[in-house]
Amino acid sequence: MSANSADGATRLEVVLVKAGRTKIRYPAELLQDDGTRVAVRAPWAGAGVRDFGFVRFEPGDLFTEYYWRDRWYAVKEVRAADGTVKGWYCDITRPAVRTGGELVVEDLDLDLWRSADGTDVRRLDEDEFAESGLAETDPGAASAAVAALDDLETLARAGGFERLLA
Repeated sequence: MSANSADGATRLEVVLVKAGRTKIRYPAELLQDDGTRVAVRAPWAGAGVRDFGFVRFEPGDLFTEYYWRDRWYAVKEVRAADGTVKGWYCDITRPAVRTGGELVVEDLDLDLWRSADGTDVRRLDEDEFAESGLAETDPGAASAAVAALDDLETLARAGGFERLLA
Protein backbone atom coordinates (compact mmCIF):
# COMPACT_ATOMS: atom_id res chain seq x y z
CA MET A 1 0.00 0.00 0.00
CA SER A 2 1.30 3.44 -0.81
CA ALA A 3 0.91 6.66 1.08
CA ASN A 4 -2.15 7.26 -1.09
CA SER A 5 -3.86 4.06 0.03
CA ALA A 6 -7.40 3.87 1.37
CA ASP A 7 -6.35 4.73 4.91
CA GLY A 8 -5.40 8.20 3.66
CA ALA A 9 -2.67 8.68 6.28
CA THR A 10 0.08 11.03 5.19
CA ARG A 11 1.66 11.50 8.62
CA LEU A 12 3.02 8.97 11.05
CA GLU A 13 4.46 9.27 14.51
CA VAL A 14 7.78 7.39 14.63
CA VAL A 15 8.34 5.93 18.10
CA LEU A 16 11.85 4.70 18.89
CA VAL A 17 11.91 2.39 21.90
CA LYS A 18 15.08 1.34 23.71
CA ALA A 19 15.27 -1.00 26.70
CA GLY A 20 11.50 -0.92 27.06
CA ARG A 21 11.18 2.87 27.19
CA THR A 22 10.38 5.45 24.55
CA LYS A 23 13.67 7.11 23.59
CA ILE A 24 12.17 9.59 21.13
CA ARG A 25 9.00 10.14 19.15
CA TYR A 26 8.58 12.49 16.24
CA PRO A 27 6.17 13.24 13.39
CA ALA A 28 7.12 12.11 9.90
CA GLU A 29 5.63 12.33 6.43
CA LEU A 30 4.60 8.90 5.14
CA LEU A 31 6.16 8.39 1.70
CA GLN A 32 5.32 4.73 1.15
CA ASP A 33 4.03 1.62 2.87
CA ASP A 34 4.02 -1.42 0.60
CA GLY A 35 3.13 -3.84 3.40
CA THR A 36 6.76 -4.82 4.02
CA ARG A 37 8.73 -1.58 3.92
CA VAL A 38 7.65 1.79 5.32
CA ALA A 39 9.39 4.95 4.10
CA VAL A 40 9.03 8.27 5.90
CA ARG A 41 10.68 11.68 5.78
CA ALA A 42 11.32 13.87 8.80
CA PRO A 43 13.56 16.74 9.84
CA TRP A 44 16.26 16.07 12.44
CA ALA A 45 14.28 15.45 15.61
CA GLY A 46 17.08 15.82 18.12
CA ALA A 47 17.58 18.77 20.41
CA GLY A 48 20.23 20.97 18.82
CA VAL A 49 23.38 19.56 17.21
CA ARG A 50 24.63 16.00 17.71
CA ASP A 51 28.29 15.76 16.74
CA PHE A 52 29.56 12.19 16.37
CA GLY A 53 32.99 13.32 15.20
CA PHE A 54 32.51 11.74 11.78
CA VAL A 55 29.17 13.48 11.07
CA ARG A 56 27.01 16.19 12.62
CA PHE A 57 23.24 15.97 12.77
CA GLU A 58 21.78 19.43 13.12
CA PRO A 59 18.64 21.51 12.68
CA GLY A 60 17.76 21.67 8.99
CA ASP A 61 18.96 18.12 8.24
CA LEU A 62 16.37 15.95 6.52
CA PHE A 63 16.11 12.21 7.10
CA THR A 64 14.48 9.80 4.65
CA GLU A 65 13.99 6.70 6.75
CA TYR A 66 13.28 3.13 5.64
CA TYR A 67 11.85 0.56 8.05
CA TRP A 68 11.02 -3.08 7.39
CA ARG A 69 8.48 -5.39 8.96
CA ASP A 70 10.64 -8.42 8.09
CA ARG A 71 14.19 -7.15 8.65
CA TRP A 72 16.20 -6.28 11.72
CA TYR A 73 17.34 -2.81 10.66
CA ALA A 74 16.34 0.67 9.55
CA VAL A 75 18.30 2.76 7.04
CA LYS A 76 18.20 6.55 7.21
CA GLU A 77 19.51 8.74 4.41
CA VAL A 78 20.74 12.00 5.92
CA ARG A 79 20.76 15.22 3.91
CA ALA A 80 21.98 18.65 4.96
CA ALA A 81 19.65 21.64 4.72
CA ASP A 82 21.10 22.43 1.25
CA GLY A 83 20.17 18.93 -0.01
CA THR A 84 23.70 17.51 0.07
CA VAL A 85 23.78 13.85 1.13
CA LYS A 86 25.81 13.44 4.32
CA GLY A 87 25.46 9.66 4.41
CA TRP A 88 23.38 6.83 5.78
CA TYR A 89 22.84 6.07 9.45
CA CYS A 90 21.56 2.55 10.07
CA ASP A 91 19.93 1.35 13.27
CA ILE A 92 19.79 -2.32 14.13
CA THR A 93 16.23 -2.86 15.35
CA ARG A 94 13.57 -5.46 15.74
CA PRO A 95 11.22 -5.47 12.74
CA ALA A 96 9.03 -2.35 12.69
CA VAL A 97 5.37 -2.43 13.72
CA ARG A 98 2.84 0.03 12.29
CA THR A 99 -0.39 0.45 14.20
CA GLY A 100 -2.65 3.17 12.89
CA GLY A 101 -0.72 6.41 12.95
CA GLU A 102 2.32 5.06 14.84
CA LEU A 103 5.41 3.27 13.59
CA VAL A 104 7.12 1.61 16.56
CA VAL A 105 10.74 0.51 16.28
CA GLU A 106 12.83 -1.13 19.02
CA ASP A 107 16.48 -0.04 18.93
CA LEU A 108 18.94 -2.85 19.72
CA ASP A 109 21.97 -0.58 20.28
CA LEU A 110 24.03 -1.58 17.21
CA ASP A 111 24.45 1.00 14.44
CA LEU A 112 26.31 1.49 11.16
CA TRP A 113 27.39 4.66 9.38
CA ARG A 114 28.26 5.01 5.68
CA SER A 115 29.47 8.39 4.43
CA ALA A 116 28.07 9.81 1.20
CA ASP A 117 31.28 9.04 -0.70
CA GLY A 118 31.57 5.53 0.77
CA THR A 119 35.04 6.05 2.19
CA ASP A 120 33.84 5.83 5.80
CA VAL A 121 31.92 2.71 6.81
CA ARG A 122 31.92 2.11 10.53
CA ARG A 123 30.18 -0.12 13.04
CA LEU A 124 28.96 1.75 16.10
CA ASP A 125 27.95 1.00 19.68
CA GLU A 126 29.08 -2.63 19.80
CA ASP A 127 30.08 -1.99 23.42
CA GLU A 128 26.55 -0.81 24.29
CA PHE A 129 25.12 -3.89 22.60
CA ALA A 130 27.37 -6.19 24.64
CA GLU A 131 26.42 -4.35 27.84
CA SER A 132 22.70 -4.58 27.04
CA GLY A 133 22.69 -8.27 27.95
CA LEU A 134 20.52 -9.17 24.95
CA ALA A 135 22.76 -12.13 24.14
CA GLU A 136 21.77 -13.65 27.49
CA THR A 137 18.13 -12.57 27.69
CA ASP A 138 17.17 -13.13 24.04
CA PRO A 139 19.91 -15.02 22.17
CA GLY A 140 17.79 -15.32 19.01
CA ALA A 141 17.30 -11.57 18.81
CA ALA A 142 20.98 -10.94 19.54
CA SER A 143 21.98 -13.31 16.75
CA ALA A 144 19.55 -11.65 14.32
CA ALA A 145 20.91 -8.22 15.29
CA VAL A 146 24.55 -9.18 14.66
CA ALA A 147 23.61 -10.82 11.34
CA ALA A 148 21.73 -7.65 10.31
CA LEU A 149 24.77 -5.49 11.12
CA ASP A 150 27.00 -7.82 9.09
CA ASP A 151 24.57 -7.67 6.14
CA LEU A 152 24.40 -3.89 6.21
CA GLU A 153 28.17 -3.56 6.42
CA THR A 154 28.56 -5.84 3.40
CA LEU A 155 26.06 -3.73 1.43
CA ALA A 156 27.73 -0.48 2.51
CA ARG A 157 31.18 -1.67 1.45
CA ALA A 158 29.88 -3.09 -1.85
CA GLY A 159 28.70 0.29 -3.10
CA GLY A 160 25.91 1.41 -0.87
CA PHE A 161 22.23 1.08 -0.32
CA GLU A 162 20.82 2.15 -3.70
CA ARG A 163 19.39 -1.29 -4.60
CA LEU A 164 18.05 -1.81 -1.09
CA LEU A 165 16.24 1.54 -1.05
CA ALA A 166 15.00 1.60 -4.67
